[in-house]
Amino acid sequence: MKTKNNVLKVQFYLKKNEADTLGNCPLMGRITIGQSMVQFSLKCNFSSNLWDTRNGKASGKSKSALELNNKLDKIRISINNHYRILCEHKGPDITITAHEIKNAFQGIAGVQQTLLKFFDNHNQEFQKCIGINRQASTVQQYEISLKHLTRFIRLKYKLSDIPFSQLDLSFIEAFDFYLRIELKRMSNTILGITRHLRKMIKLAIAEDIITSDPFEAYTPERPKARQKYLTREELDRIINTQLDHPCRYLTRDMFLFSCFTGIAFRDMCNLTDKELVKEQDGKLWIKTFRQKTGTPAHIPLLPIPLQILEKYRGIAEDNKLLPMLSCGRLNKNLKVIGKLCNIERRLIFHMGRHTYASEICLSQGVPIESVSRMLGHRDLRSTQIYAKITDDKIAEDMQNLETRLKGKYNPAI
Repeated sequence: MKTKNNVLKVQFYLKKNEADTLGNCPLMGRITIGQSMVQFSLKCNFSSNLWDTRNGKASGKSKSALELNNKLDKIRISINNHYRILCEHKGPDITITAHEIKNAFQGIAGVQQTLLKFFDNHNQEFQKCIGINRQASTVQQYEISLKHLTRFIRLKYKLSDIPFSQLDLSFIEAFDFYLRIELKRMSNTILGITRHLRKMIKLAIAEDIITSDPFEAYTPERPKARQKYLTREELDRIINTQLDHPCRYLTRDMFLFSCFTGIAFRDMCNLTDKELVKEQDGKLWIKTFRQKTGTPAHIPLLPIPLQILEKYRGIAEDNKLLPMLSCGRLNKNLKVIGKLCNIERRLIFHMGRHTYASEICLSQGVPIESVSRMLGHRDLRSTQIYAKITDDKIAEDMQNLETRLKGKYNPAI
């Protein structure tokens, strides 16, 4: 027995706002079931003067009216039959949408779109964009997410794939539980994996494969925010502490170059003389394009990076400006450097970019718009992740404010 929430309604109407000069309008159909509704075209026109709007059919007993009404009756019967078949196939507890009925009626739902196949197709298309506007490392991250999802579906549901129509909140929460409890992944890792899954859902919605978002009521556990930039005092320690090995000195110099330019590891590896530009005032700039996004990054060089460039001039191979180590070796050396400098937090190379944004630029009064341009960001939202206002900056700003306000307000308290 059907409830009010799953009663099927089929209606026909004319799209009168697209009438031609003779008053003929496109004929449309509408399928409604519960809260879902979808429209479809009947690929023909009919005169608005001969249309019975109230009953949704042609008026009169002319040959054209009878033929059209006969066609509409067949369509209505076909839609109802497809709805009955879907109900029998899915069972009474599964919600059927108007979009599914339309697809079945139009003969495009014989093979349901499945999540893993869709995800794999996405990754294959993504692969073709490597070197154009995508990085190989990003594709690898999507592949890792797909592998986690494949194992989860096989273990949890004993299936090799799953239709989009079966995705709901319980599926998302079960996947979260699998990553968090069974695989013991950290919140930040889970956030990245589920973000990839959510992208697949959004793409499926955009392609009309599904109409509802199973992520709508899902709230991911956000990782606790960690300070990713070095304080002025920590930076001073790194600059002035005696180290124990030449490799550590090289690592420190490369790290300080990033701290005072904001250039990411991969972009530092790619720097050549072509990126060094002398402006009319004699100042040297690095003008490059970020490998990750292709966006320009224009950075005027401060004294410390200039000294580092001079120190290592002609040493690097392939006409590179800097003799970079691998990111893994740099991070291992930074871990040792952190201990030698009595810095409790674990140092990683990417902290240099955050330090440049927060401590070197923003805390010294450089506008966030300029910081964004130097970091090579597309918009300020990305820069806001990097650039944090420090307590020292707040204290300095309030001291300046106190000086400006001195003597201007004298309340009788």
